[in-house]
Amino acid sequence: MKFSVIIPTFNRAYCLERAIDSVLNQSFKDFELIIVDDGSTDDTVEVLKKYQNKISYIKTKNLGVSHARNVGIKKSRGEWIALLDSDDEWHENKLELQNKFISENPNIPLVHGEEIWIRRGKRVNPKNKHKKFGGYIFEKCLPLCLISPSASVIKKEILLEVGAFDENFIVCEDYDLWLKITSKYEVGFIETPIISKYGGHEDQLSAKYFAMDLYRVRALNNILRTRKLSETHINAVKNQIKIKAEILINGYRKHKNFENIDEVLKIVGML
Repeated sequence: MKFSVIIPTFNRAYCLERAIDSVLNQSFKDFELIIVDDGSTDDTVEVLKKYQNKISYIKTKNLGVSHARNVGIKKSRGEWIALLDSDDEWHENKLELQNKFISENPNIPLVHGEEIWIRRGKRVNPKNKHKKFGGYIFEKCLPLCLISPSASVIKKEILLEVGAFDENFIVCEDYDLWLKITSKYEVGFIETPIISKYGGHEDQLSAKYFAMDLYRVRALNNILRTRKLSETHINAVKNQIKIKAEILINGYRKHKNFENIDEVLKIVGML
């Protein structure tokens, strides 16, 4: 089997069908579809009844998206892992284009693609800082997350090699993963839009958590401590930690959040 498609979901009955249908309608058919229900309490089970012969369904306790994805990865049988967030939608030729790229570039273990952004029902243009790239993009990935899970396929062997998703990250788990992969490997990029990415709804993780740069600083510190980086990359990581730390520290001082300020100061002090 070529692809194992993994959709983690938590209380997304209102949009889950759109995501599932976008997978089942793919022009490339060599895949399995795994839905990992992260402890939903809404009508998710009812929504999934009509798909019962077309999906593998796993119900877990509500332990977060990283845990849900990792459960799906362990269950998977495919050579490649294809991720899809339950509020996003694949375009019909998504897997076909990525399979073609993989066939032509067998040494590249991660392939992502361009996105169409929809916010509150209207198409919006990403800012220049969100521009996507292929190649050796580690330094480009340091400021913010430049790869969307929904637009990516990852060779399972490499995903397991780098430890998959860190379950200590309730947000920015994808940023952490991309740093682990791009610090070692080249990535592929398809310039054609292959997904529609929906935002602006209240249950987005990015809307629920503030000071997300704290998790990015943790990820940057982890990569600095666990990877053999070039001197250029080491300096780039340290510089990015300092930039993000200054912003965080100013915010924490303003809101008297002394617990997190101590953690950030400790990380900066180790540089």
